[in-house]
Amino acid sequence: MKATYPPFDMVLFGGTGDLVIRKLLPALYHLHRGNKLPEGRIVCLGRSQPDTATYLEKIRPQVEDYLGTFFALDIWEAFTQRIDFLQLDVENPGDFQSLGKLLDKHPGRARIFYLSTSPDLFAGVCQNIAAAKLNLGNSRVVLEKPLGHDLDSSNQINDTVGAYFTEQQIYRIDHYLGKEPVQNLLALRFGNTFLEPLWRREWISDVQITVTEQVGVESRAAFYDHTGALRDMVQNHLLQLLCIVAMEPPASINADAVRDEKLKVLRSLKPLDQEGLLTKVVRGQYRAGAAEGKPADGYQDEPGVAPHSRTETFVALKTEISSWRWAGVPFYLRTGKRMSERLAEIVVNFRKVPHSIFGRQPMTPNRLVIRLQPNESVRLHLMAKQPGDQMRLRPVFLDLDFKEVFESRSPEAYERLLMDVIRGDLSLFVRRDEQIAAWKWVEPILEAWESNPEGPKPYTAGTWGPAASSALLSRDGLCWHEEA
Repeated sequence: MKATYPPFDMVLFGGTGDLVIRKLLPALYHLHRGNKLPEGRIVCLGRSQPDTATYLEKIRPQVEDYLGTFFALDIWEAFTQRIDFLQLDVENPGDFQSLGKLLDKHPGRARIFYLSTSPDLFAGVCQNIAAAKLNLGNSRVVLEKPLGHDLDSSNQINDTVGAYFTEQQIYRIDHYLGKEPVQNLLALRFGNTFLEPLWRREWISDVQITVTEQVGVESRAAFYDHTGALRDMVQNHLLQLLCIVAMEPPASINADAVRDEKLKVLRSLKPLDQEGLLTKVVRGQYRAGAAEGKPADGYQDEPGVAPHSRTETFVALKTEISSWRWAGVPFYLRTGKRMSERLAEIVVNFRKVPHSIFGRQPMTPNRLVIRLQPNESVRLHLMAKQPGDQMRLRPVFLDLDFKEVFESRSPEAYERLLMDVIRGDLSLFVRRDEQIAAWKWVEPILEAWESNPEGPKPYTAGTWGPAASSALLSRDGLCWHEEA
């Protein structure tokens, strides 16, 4: 049965770009295919001049390749009846009048403006939307990261967008928050009682959050060389995942109740002093090596990267949260390109048993591993008796594999988030004060790197990063999950 949410018009700025073709349109196709998408139109905008039929013919091979076995010609043809293509120059106010005429064919619909463009264009786009009187009371604007390169530039973008849209109309998207295992972490923590007494400093040794990629910068070199891993991944994705792990139980699942608790975590992060910036943060840059069995160039040899670039492609850091629940528990964050594996996971390591009654048998501490990609799962590592007439222990695990347990296909993050925008649910979107708190914590690291002549530490493509990353944990008598 089709969802009964009010009809909508979704306007995708950057309609010929990679994000729209590889992520947004496939996500909307899946929602249409599952009969979950309410009545509505999708308007793709671009500066090129094809009509709708030419646009759909051009993008179909790319969308089909991304959808794989889920692509069905009859479903695609039905889905594309929703799509219009409109030529629009975001810097030409007159073009927005043409967009208005198209939207006015169905007055009263919720209008969703998805800004899949460079953040430099956000201000002008929102100004032109307002000038053409397209921003109605039920309009929403979706902003893709990065929102600026530091706190000042982030505030400038938010101030400008905020001049035309209220905070309740602004959806700052972080697609990691839409991933099913992240949602299941909320369910695991706040839908069950057994973990709550253990989810604190007395029982947890450390928390590790890792998001790594095997690919290099690919076609994003011009963007990435001015951004780096800290801005691209840590300031948003990894800190948001940290908030989900560490936040107190919200009063409800209401958007602001959840975001209030996340904000408390961000404001409780211990600032890194000068000594901490040297000993608790590692930055690296990949050199030539191998990836997926093939030779891989070093970062400075990638097309579009500046010679002798000091941009980091790897970050590992240690932080702590100043609160009664988490005081003294280290949180280790790690992200990088051209790494050994494509991996996104949260590892919660529990403390050792205070006294073993099993003699000198090795005792592996309990561990909860929430895998976000590539294979979504939740795994609890335990000790159990090995079958036999002697009391011999061995590590085992309880495993929740999403593909095995749930018959239905696990939706992609953008499917969940696009439906939340259509529903008008802000729970999984970043509020401005969260963003400010994250930038305030990250900025001293950026400033220290600017003044440090040493530059990033080299690591070979296809490895787990610089040796200093392992040393970061070994100083505390710990190791990364894959090294255990």
